[in-house]
Amino acid sequence: MTLLRSVARPLLASMFLYGGTSSLKNASVMAPKAQRLADQLQQAAPDFPVPLTAANLIRINGAVHVAAGAALATGRVPRLASLVLAGSLVPTTASGHQFWKESDPAVRKNQQIHFTKNLSIIGGLLMATLDPDPHKKFIGRRAKDKASETIENIRG
Repeated sequence: MTLLRSVARPLLASMFLYGGTSSLKNASVMAPKAQRLADQLQQAAPDFPVPLTAANLIRINGAVHVAAGAALATGRVPRLASLVLAGSLVPTTASGHQFWKESDPAVRKNQQIHFTKNLSIIGGLLMATLDPDPHKKFIGRRAKDKASETIENIRG
C-alpha cells in the first residue's frame, strides 16, 4: 500500500468506525429517526427472520459501518468496503438528516450541513471504489488480459 493509501483509507474509515460503534452502543436513542423506515420494511417483509425494529436497523447499520470501515482502514477489500459504505450511507443520510422537515433555522442548518457532508463522503467513497490496488491491476485491465489469454489459448 502506498503512503497516500496508508493515510487516506483509515482517515476515510474513521468516521464509520466511530459512528458505527456509537450506533451499536446507542441504538435505542437513535431509533426514532429510523422508525419510519422500520415500519416500511416490516410491512414489506413481515416474515423476516429478525424483527425489523428501528433499534435493530440502527444496530445492523452500525455493524456494517464497523466491519466495512475496518476493512477499508486496513486495506482489505477496500473497493468492496467503499461500495458497501457508500450504499449504507444513502439511507442513513436520507433518514437521519431530513433538514427539509426542520422548522428551527439552527437545527435545519445543522442537518443541512450533515446531509451535505454525507453526500461529500459518498462521493469520496465512490472514488475509492475505482482506486486500483497497487499490487493488482485494475479490474478492467485484468478482464481484458484474461480475454486476450483465452483467445490466444483458443488459437494456439
